[in-house]
This record gives sequence, C-alpha cells and structure tokens, in this order.
Amino acid sequence: MSAPRLAIKVDVDTDRGTREGVPPLARLLAERGIKATFLFALGPDNTGRAIRRIFRPGFFGKVSRTNIVAVYGWRTLLNGVLWPGPDIAARNSEAMRAVHRLGHEVGIHCWDHIRWQDGLGRMTAAEAAADLEKARQAFRAVFGFDARTAGAAGWQADAHSLAAYDAAGFDYASDARGSGPFFPRAGSRFATLQIPTTLPTLDELLGRPEYPLAGLTGAYRRWLKPDRLNVMTVHAELEGMTYRSWFESFLDAMRSGGVGFTLLADEARALLARPNDIPVCDLVAGEVDGRSGTLAVQAA
Repeated sequence: MSAPRLAIKVDVDTDRGTREGVPPLARLLAERGIKATFLFALGPDNTGRAIRRIFRPGFFGKVSRTNIVAVYGWRTLLNGVLWPGPDIAARNSEAMRAVHRLGHEVGIHCWDHIRWQDGLGRMTAAEAAADLEKARQAFRAVFGFDARTAGAAGWQADAHSLAAYDAAGFDYASDARGSGPFFPRAGSRFATLQIPTTLPTLDELLGRPEYPLAGLTGAYRRWLKPDRLNVMTVHAELEGMTYRSWFESFLDAMRSGGVGFTLLADEARALLARPNDIPVCDLVAGEVDGRSGTLAVQAA
C-alpha cells in the first residue's frame, strides 16, 4: 500500500493573522522541508462585520467551541465596525513576500473576506469579477507577478466566481470541499481545475467531546486516504498562532508516520498533463459537519 500524500493549504483571513501567524507558520513548515500553499486576503480586514452571521444555524455553537475572542483578539473582531478595516496587503507586503522566498506557493484568498464569504450569492457576474480583479491587482503589487491560483473565502463559489476564475486564467483553484480533483460544473462546465479540501479543519473539530485535542493527530492520520490526494486547510489565525504547538507536533507525527507531503501546484501540474482523466462534477451548495452555513461542495 502506498504512503498517503498530504497537501497543506493555508488560508490567511485577517491583518493580525498575516502579521503574527504567517511568519512563524511559514518558517515551521520550511524547517521541515514542507512546501505549502498560502492564500492571502488582500484588501480590508472587516472581520467585525461577521456579527451578521448570528442568525445562521450553528453559529453560536462554533463560537463557543473555538473561543474566537482568544483566537482573533478584540481588535480584529471590531475591525470594520468601530474603525475602518486595515488594508492587509499594504500593511503586510513584506511578510507575504517572505513566504514566497521560503519556497511556498502563494495565491489569492479574496479581496474582502467578509464581503465574499457572506455576499457572493448576491453578487452579479460583474461584481464577482470586479472583486477578484481587485485582489489580483493587489497580489501583483505585492509579489510582482500574477497569481496562478485562488481558494475562496469560506469555501464560497458559484457560476459567477468560476467564470471569473476562467477569465483570470488560473492554473487551478481550491474553493470546494470534496473527495478529489475535478472540473466544476455549475449550470455549465468550467475550465479551472478544482482541488478540494478533503479533510475537516481544526476549527470544525475543536471543543467537540468526540474530538479531544490530544487525539486529533491520530484522528487525522486515520482519515488520510492512501489511494488519493489528501488536502488539509489550516488557518494562520489558528495553526499559526494559538494552536501552533499542536500543529508542530502534528507535522512531526505525520512525517514520522510515513506521510508524504506534496504541493498543490505540483499536483495540479501532473493532473493537467492528462486532462481527460479528470472527472467533471457538479459544484453545489452543501453543509459540512462543524461549520455553520452552506459552502461549495463537490457532488458525488
């Protein structure tokens, strides 16, 4: 039986996460010879506006389980409410470039995380394309080259966003939750390869009695599939800050347990060399255990 392959995708949602969580997380991975895909929010940090989610089923449960005040801090939780949201890319461009210098892949998470996660479903095609274009321009200003990949805030994707990705000419994207790489269909078929997150995220498991923190590494090891690509999304605000020690032990346990780490860009390149072998699957709105609201899911 072959060893499982695991790709790490890092979502960077906030100004504080970019400044305080990204640098140690990027070094931690690099010191172990692991390359990851860092996806950055590039516009205003309006995290405080997420208060509108209080009406979603399951929102209070997640808040109580993950202790978001300790994770994000009051300053971040009031961004965009009591004061204007800070410009993430403008304030943290050197920290972002340092990630690329360490050999990690860099790409786009979003322009405004809250606007995309909570508002994509109400955007027109032109509005979704304009939002993505702002993120592309900010990315180019930071790195000096065009982004080749993106992964949507909150796993929110639809026909409008998929069309914008195709127009941008991305090599691949990682917007969905699912079981394996696919070309997405949402009404029509789209050309940008999707490589979905296949594993639960830490914040979906924290605080649940059936998943004590001390046993999570073992649980993740059991969830890895040896016959397919496994993709784990981590967050700069969690694994890069409050739960950095846990993530360090997780990485060491995976390496000592024979897990092979791979980079999403390399996987995409190999897949796209044989595009006829890639299935076409519907991209639909669905629920994921431990997360409030609906998100983009790969249909069976």
